[in-house]
Amino acid sequence: MKMGSAVCFSLLSMAVFPLSLHADFWPEFRGPEGNGHAAEADVPLQWSQRKNIRWKIKVPGKAWSTPVVANGRVFVTTAVEDSRELTLQAASYSLEDGESEWESEVLSVEPTAMHKKNSQASPSPIYEDGKLYVHFSHFGTACLNAENGDIVWTQTSLPYKPVHGTGGSPVLYKDKLIYSADGGEDPFIVALNKSDGSVAWKTARDVEVQRTFSFSTPLIIEVNGEPQVISPASGAVISYNPDTGQEIWRCRYDEGYSVVPKPLFHNGKIYVCSGFNRAILLAIKADGKGDVTDTHIAWTNEKAIPKESSPIIVGNRLYINDDKGVLSCFDAETGEEIYRERLDGAGGYSSSPVFASGHLFFHNGEGITTVVKPGPDFEKVEENDLGEYGLSSFAVVSDGFLVRTEEHLIRIGK
Repeated sequence: MKMGSAVCFSLLSMAVFPLSLHADFWPEFRGPEGNGHAAEADVPLQWSQRKNIRWKIKVPGKAWSTPVVANGRVFVTTAVEDSRELTLQAASYSLEDGESEWESEVLSVEPTAMHKKNSQASPSPIYEDGKLYVHFSHFGTACLNAENGDIVWTQTSLPYKPVHGTGGSPVLYKDKLIYSADGGEDPFIVALNKSDGSVAWKTARDVEVQRTFSFSTPLIIEVNGEPQVISPASGAVISYNPDTGQEIWRCRYDEGYSVVPKPLFHNGKIYVCSGFNRAILLAIKADGKGDVTDTHIAWTNEKAIPKESSPIIVGNRLYINDDKGVLSCFDAETGEEIYRERLDGAGGYSSSPVFASGHLFFHNGEGITTVVKPGPDFEKVEENDLGEYGLSSFAVVSDGFLVRTEEHLIRIGK
């Protein structure tokens, strides 16, 4: 039911997202390159509840999904819940002024138990070629016409047992939409045909681990001319052939579970965090076959590793902020620790950082964003307070950011 209402890491990714790498183009979680970078953006370093706020609107329901931006529009997903029914929705707003353009009811389902830091609409949507792909984990997936919100197809035949609620976002590869389905039992990864939502392939995880549930977003890469989809799961990070779903390699990390951070790919290595209970950061050479645990780990680190926020690389330095707000900087090639400093006294970091205008932006759950200048020394530039709770990651546009809070969608900009 539709309701009427008032920038490239490889040639492969260029094919996946026919980028205009336009500064107002943020089509998925972590942006068009999947790494949190917005090189062309000219964003403010300072803002407050009033300063450098372009607009602020109320959005119905609740969601920790990242807004996506394309063609002058901001697209969001949301979950509107009452005691008996949960309506999973998508909506489009004008990037210029926040005016509502359309709202679409995608699925109507029964609510499930949710972790206090989760939402019923945590996976981020994806925009491509006039289509908006929305994913609600075990509830289902859909494709919408991004112009008017009309539903093109829905896929609800792949339920799984959720633990703590919804999770990772999907990715696009050629004609496929790929996502991880790591629930309480029988976890799998699946590719849907993006034309009609039918199953192209489905591969069981086949990892022996006590807790099978995880929430990470896959990453499409290319190694020696061959595509891979990298998907962290409980107990291991696994590389698959995105055309067929056949496993290429895996690297085990014991009983790591509830893995949330999206991995990174840089200079031939995958950087992945292993989740709870004892998080480990692993740098893994991505050119292996089979079980590469004993042969392809370049380096590891086990101190102040994030369980929720994704890593980010600027130049050859890798930055991670753990859940309590400790920022660590490493040499991405060797793993040498460059520094470890506290961002602020609040902690509560779930969202993933972004890089724009030569600075890193780390946003915590209380609405505080710490701005850091990348380099060999810790240089804290600003601390900005929106004054609103929220766990969503930033979307970056030409002059600022879009952020979803518990009640609002806010455009920060000059």
